[in-house]
Amino acid sequence: MSQAWIYTIVYFAWLIGAACFVLGLHLMNSPATGRNGNRLSATGMTVAVGATLVDLIVRPEGLSTIALVIIVVGFLLGGGAGLYTARTVKMTAMPQLVSLFNAVGGGAAALVAIDDFVKLAGAGADLATTVFVVLGVLFGSVTFTGSLIAGGKLQGLIPGKPIVVPGGQILTIAIAAIAVLATLVLILSAAGAFALSATVTLLVLALIVAAGLIFGVTMVLPIGGADMPVVISLLNALTGTAAAMAGFVIGNPVLIIAGALVGASGTILTNLMATAMNRSVLNILAGGFGTGDSAAGATVSAGGASVREISADDAAIQLAYAQSVIIVPGYGLAVAQAQHQVRELAELLESKGVDVKYAIHPVAGRMPGHMNVLLAEANVPYPQLKEMDEINPDFERCDVALVVGANDVTNPAARHPGSPVSGMPILDVDHAKSIIVIKRSMGRGYAGIDNELYSNPKTGMLFADAKEGLAALTAAVKAV
Repeated sequence: MSQAWIYTIVYFAWLIGAACFVLGLHLMNSPATGRNGNRLSATGMTVAVGATLVDLIVRPEGLSTIALVIIVVGFLLGGGAGLYTARTVKMTAMPQLVSLFNAVGGGAAALVAIDDFVKLAGAGADLATTVFVVLGVLFGSVTFTGSLIAGGKLQGLIPGKPIVVPGGQILTIAIAAIAVLATLVLILSAAGAFALSATVTLLVLALIVAAGLIFGVTMVLPIGGADMPVVISLLNALTGTAAAMAGFVIGNPVLIIAGALVGASGTILTNLMATAMNRSVLNILAGGFGTGDSAAGATVSAGGASVREISADDAAIQLAYAQSVIIVPGYGLAVAQAQHQVRELAELLESKGVDVKYAIHPVAGRMPGHMNVLLAEANVPYPQLKEMDEINPDFERCDVALVVGANDVTNPAARHPGSPVSGMPILDVDHAKSIIVIKRSMGRGYAGIDNELYSNPKTGMLFADAKEGLAALTAAVKAV
């Protein structure tokens, strides 16, 4: 087979891989088809990687033994690490894992662009290549360090509270200015405005890399843990953009398409999450919001207002004799891995003739769709999962709203001007006839404020771990 035919087949395989990415992303719009979408995207990536390997082997310069060994070792190490993390990391740690993948992707994109630019530095890179290289290096460097800091905050390796360094904002602005100026120098040089030697060109590129790495740290450190999922989503968009830039540099269409898809979807996701908290992305990047989930004791007061504590038996009677129950799962349920227990309780109530639905806030599980996937793991029927806008009108007709580990997304303070969560769309849990809240303690949520729902006269607090509390409720309902 001629080399021309092989190149044609390789490009056709790349297009097939890119098509799989697009269709897979479309299937991920629904929990019912999300798993197939993931499989289709993985198949597309396998095809694209295989085609790229063939392309490297059939090139005129060939593929040396050392290069082939490096590629195989990379496959084994990367594939092994990916398989291990996919099978061992819990759903609650997905944001941290996404952040780690962002860092790896951004760093890889930056290295690809740097390598190609170094090869062209002596001969002089053209304007288009220089623009793509600089943007890829800058976005990739920012993503690398920024994602590591964000993941460290969510994992608890770095304090979740905003870390404000004296003069930090001035430093961040100065670093951004340096990166912009250095970028302009390389672009103007490539455009022919003036000439730079190969050594100076590489030094300026190194300055951009250093500025990007430092900027990633100084940008993310002052942002509180409550906003880390939004930051990770934004960095994910930057990773995709960096990958697309790297694709332009090396002339790989599948990398361009995949990077563009990640960049676009990451940007949309970032906007959705910011809207769900009624805050702009710029406001989030300004930092200083939220202190992380404070661990207060199981006290019976909320900001000076008394709360009503109930037992599992009291809560079971309300649930068993209700006609309609809306379950509101939150991050506390995800942390306790209590999705199977909540499904068991729901099925028990349904067997008693109770209408059961689930109210899903857009950021209930720290990221959009996170809670849906978690409940799908426990085989909760998809039709029972109701998004916020759909379920909110039903709370007024609901006999009991069962809140499991949800905090800020149920806080009526969001309706009051001047509150840190003012204007944030919330689930209208306080409109239900009766409210049961399962929570470990009266600890505040990530916004760092008391939840007015807990002191509502209709609310009964069942202090327990989500898994233990749901198990106790299930046993008590069986005895009713």
